[in-house]
Amino acid sequence: QVHLVESGGGLVQAGGSLRLSCTVSGLSLNDVNMGWFRQTPGKEREGVSCIKWNGETTYVSDSLKGRFTISKDNTKNTLYLQMSTLKPEDTAVYYCAAGLDCRALFSIKEVEVPYWGQGTQVTVSS
Repeated sequence: QVHLVESGGGLVQAGGSLRLSCTVSGLSLNDVNMGWFRQTPGKEREGVSCIKWNGETTYVSDSLKGRFTISKDNTKNTLYLQMSTLKPEDTAVYYCAAGLDCRALFSIKEVEVPYWGQGTQVTVSS
């Protein structure tokens, strides 16, 4: 059985940083693409960043380039999202996802992603 567990969310002041982690069991990060999404109340889940199974290609939303960085540690089977210079509009629940097509990061439907974590709340105060 596949499980994705996010951690690292919390309350931070604008301009601060957070690193989210997603620990995966039941499948290997060597074998699947991994991604981060976020969602605010009343809105659809939106793609944030994606890293291919081989780690060679990453995708990130244009509006987040330079502030958000995706990475992974295959030995720990853990995905990361380093977020810096956070803004109040970054406030959301952040979800990790497994098995998605990174090329479809910004258009994929929630039901098209095989595996989701439970989400972690990030709140950025002004």
